[in-house]
Amino acid sequence: MKRLFVLACVLVLGVSLVGMADGKIALVLDVGGRGDLSFNDMGFAGADRAVEEFGLEMVEVQSATAADYLPNLRNLARTGEYDVIIAVGFLLGDALATASAEFPEQKFGIIDVDYILGDNIMNVVFRENEMSALIGCLAGMAAADHGYAATGVVLGIPIPVLYHFEAGYRFGMDWGLNKYKGLTGTEADVTMLYNYTGSFDDIALGKAASEAMLAQGAVGIYNVAGPLGVGDHEAVVEAHDAAGTTYGPPYYFGVDANQDWMGDGKHALASGMKRVDLGVYTIIKDVVEGTFQGGVTSLGLAEGGVAISKRDDLIEFIEFGVDAGQIADTQEARNYVIANWTANRKTVPDWIWTAIDELEAGILDGSIVVPTANSDAEIEAIRTQHPLN
Repeated sequence: MKRLFVLACVLVLGVSLVGMADGKIALVLDVGGRGDLSFNDMGFAGADRAVEEFGLEMVEVQSATAADYLPNLRNLARTGEYDVIIAVGFLLGDALATASAEFPEQKFGIIDVDYILGDNIMNVVFRENEMSALIGCLAGMAAADHGYAATGVVLGIPIPVLYHFEAGYRFGMDWGLNKYKGLTGTEADVTMLYNYTGSFDDIALGKAASEAMLAQGAVGIYNVAGPLGVGDHEAVVEAHDAAGTTYGPPYYFGVDANQDWMGDGKHALASGMKRVDLGVYTIIKDVVEGTFQGGVTSLGLAEGGVAISKRDDLIEFIEFGVDAGQIADTQEARNYVIANWTANRKTVPDWIWTAIDELEAGILDGSIVVPTANSDAEIEAIRTQHPLN
């Protein structure tokens, strides 16, 4: 199906119309839009898939400020035109709770929120702690193996969703360092550096935070702030440029989408994949097929909702880079990225990758339970349990 993009202004809304079909859906965004190569692009990937597969029309609404969330949702709902209205992001939660109560006949979906009750609202959340544990394990063991003093995590706004990431990372890093000691007989002294920047889109702020951590001996930077990670990646690239290196530490660890292709695949060791696309697609699919039910759907490793990136994921998500104009649309260019990524991964020995597989298997079979946090008190308790400093 060809896509038709029509830009229009409705009050404070930026709206684009995609597809021409029988059904009609709407996506409402909080921060950023298409092109963030992370959270929002994953949401659009799921919606675009549904548009193509089910023959739907889609309206995209970009809010200018937080004050626009509720008016945007109300404006869409009062038309009665949409089979489902999906809010993409935790920050839209309170506004959607109000709108879903005001329009009980309208079906809604939301990503990253689990507290809105009602037959007309489907909450989709992810167990980010599970895949973040795998990234933490990898970062900690890589730091120990390469003789680095720390790992680095750059986060956005301190909200429960991001506490999931931090909690899992701390657990995984702790698990990995204990595994390292058991395998090598050496106790590694590796600390965790982290910074809640308070932003998801201030690229310069992300870069500055990353530079500070790299200066303190971080083996790499884990992006837990979506678009802000562009700055994290820039800091890693510039560190390599200054050192005259191509592969190895410092590494970049991507988030949400598979970002391993960034920088031609030279520096991103792995990504903590959060399949927002699956969440958005599932909501739409349930509506189309008549199986939509209110409640909470939780997606983790077992459901394919989160994962640590692997080769097949890289091949799939190279197309993000092609679409963004950062990779040439040729097989030669794609092969170049894959070759760089393969070489960079080889800077981490096989026994570390085997340890990560062991952790993943333990999470999947239930023998390893990764903690999570949904409040300030809970994340403080996990910081006490896994201090890493």
